[in-house]
Amino acid sequence: MKLGLLLGYSGKRIEIPLDLIKQAEALGYDSVWTAESYGNDAVTSATWILAHTDKIRVGTSIMQMPSRTPALAAMTAMSLDQLSGGRFIAGIGASGPQVVEGWHGIPYGKPVTRTREYIEIMRQIMARQGPLDFQGEVYQVPNKGPGTTGLGKPLKSILDPSPDIPIYTASITPAGLRCAGELADGVFPVWMDPNQYGVIGEHLEKGFAAAGNGKSLANFDVAPFVFVAMNDDVRAGYDALRPGLALYIGGMGAKGKNFYHDYTARLGFADAAEEIQDLYLAGKHAEAIAAVPDEFVDAIGLVGPRERIREKLADWKAAAARGEISTMLLGMQAPSVLEFLAGELL
Repeated sequence: MKLGLLLGYSGKRIEIPLDLIKQAEALGYDSVWTAESYGNDAVTSATWILAHTDKIRVGTSIMQMPSRTPALAAMTAMSLDQLSGGRFIAGIGASGPQVVEGWHGIPYGKPVTRTREYIEIMRQIMARQGPLDFQGEVYQVPNKGPGTTGLGKPLKSILDPSPDIPIYTASITPAGLRCAGELADGVFPVWMDPNQYGVIGEHLEKGFAAAGNGKSLANFDVAPFVFVAMNDDVRAGYDALRPGLALYIGGMGAKGKNFYHDYTARLGFADAAEEIQDLYLAGKHAEAIAAVPDEFVDAIGLVGPRERIREKLADWKAAAARGEISTMLLGMQAPSVLEFLAGELL
């Protein structure tokens, strides 16, 4: 089992907990992950962390694909890979239509097609076996379409090849998971029940089969987000995690177009997901938060005092022993929790 530290995206000011990150590095954590929404960007934070650490890997969860061309993402990954001695992980994702169209001003389009083409272009650039020439549905490079000069020509990266930079995707839809299994090196579902690998595994396995060449869980990283609320008051622990879950299940999308709502339903909480979404979209945020079931929080998170969390970790260890989980990306900020989980899992 490998452990990663989730930082999330910033509030009004960027706060990077370097002391916590350096503690994680000293404890043997494998990675730390930055994020972006419509405030700070993930790459600047990742660069800052890489410059202040020596061993720990740093990934983006996620770089929003629509805001960057695949070539720029490859340039970024290759640059940080060289500067850090091979410690960068390129985590990419489609984001959602609210951010893509409402913030970046780009049509959301077909997220899985975009992901597939994005990875293929990044791989071509990083392999540096020849000039880039890719004509897809979403991306055409060189672009000779309307509005262009017609002067574009295939180019090859100036940087030396970096074919081994890991590419992970943020995927929870069936089609997205199949794409991840086929083309990516890892996937981070936003959360996961360690006792229900089949909810994502069914689709990953189809992707592995499409990839061929012996691709399987043995050479693919399943790295779910696992949020932690270590607290002697179990109720307070649940309440600490409910708001974030309600925001995603209820507010990150529209009625009939919310991937997190649908994923929660596939995990066995369809009625709760529907209630949370209805309340959230009606502006009843406090009621939506209260509607997040304790059972759901327990299924995908770690809540309670040390002994209770230790018992819950048995499910995660069992999933790791079956090869169904490779990395736990832990969401917490307390040094004592960081140390406790390292002692239990490393």
